[in-house]
Amino acid sequence: MWWEVVQDFFNNNEWLKIVFECYFTFIIIVLLVYLIAHSRRAFYLLVTIALITAIYFLAKFLNLPLTETIYKGALFIAILFAVFVLAPDLRNIINYKQDIKDSFMSASDNTRNQIADAAMYLSSKKIGALITLERHNSLDQYAEKAIQLNADVSKELLINIFIPNTPLHDGAVIIRGNKIRCAGAYYVLTQHNEIDKTTGSRHRAALGISEITDSLSIICSEETGHISIATEGFLIKINDREKLISYIDMFMDKK
Repeated sequence: MWWEVVQDFFNNNEWLKIVFECYFTFIIIVLLVYLIAHSRRAFYLLVTIALITAIYFLAKFLNLPLTETIYKGALFIAILFAVFVLAPDLRNIINYKQDIKDSFMSASDNTRNQIADAAMYLSSKKIGALITLERHNSLDQYAEKAIQLNADVSKELLINIFIPNTPLHDGAVIIRGNKIRCAGAYYVLTQHNEIDKTTGSRHRAALGISEITDSLSIICSEETGHISIATEGFLIKINDREKLISYIDMFMDKK
């Protein structure tokens, strides 16, 4: 058969086997580095799979058939689970375009100032708000279920969106570059137990999206008027406009 011929050819040419092994290993490494760098859930899943794999081989080395069988099944389930969970991230890699990526994280000075001014006004009036700035990770899966705007970023529009008892005041605004992509977006709330039980749903939603993407969210509390930002799974309180601007500047590239 033809595959036997191919197998014999590979067996007789060790250098070719090495080239192919290096090539496939390189592809896997690039994929893993991208996922780990751009998705916290990918990092946790890959660590879990690595741990299960290590225990499986240890059980095999120590000749523990029951443990080996259990962890072999667990490894299969973990890999299958990872494929489903990381499907959106894998899709983003396939559909990734450099020009779109640059527009995600770039914004003009006017856009930055408009965002900061809106946040300060909402804070002074104790109006609850959640504004998410998109970076490398696409938030399309959340934006597609929200109210599409695709409007220029302005203080007035952001304020009007979050005025209480208006159609768009619930949920989050997603900003991509210099555009307000949508309003009324909803995220999965963080499940971390160490968070204060009194933390509101806006703050939990902001933490939730920051744990699975590289976005930055600005939250205005309607109870206290305090401004916080959520990024990389951390919640940071902001005291004044200049500090808020500095965080936005660090996050968004100039355009």
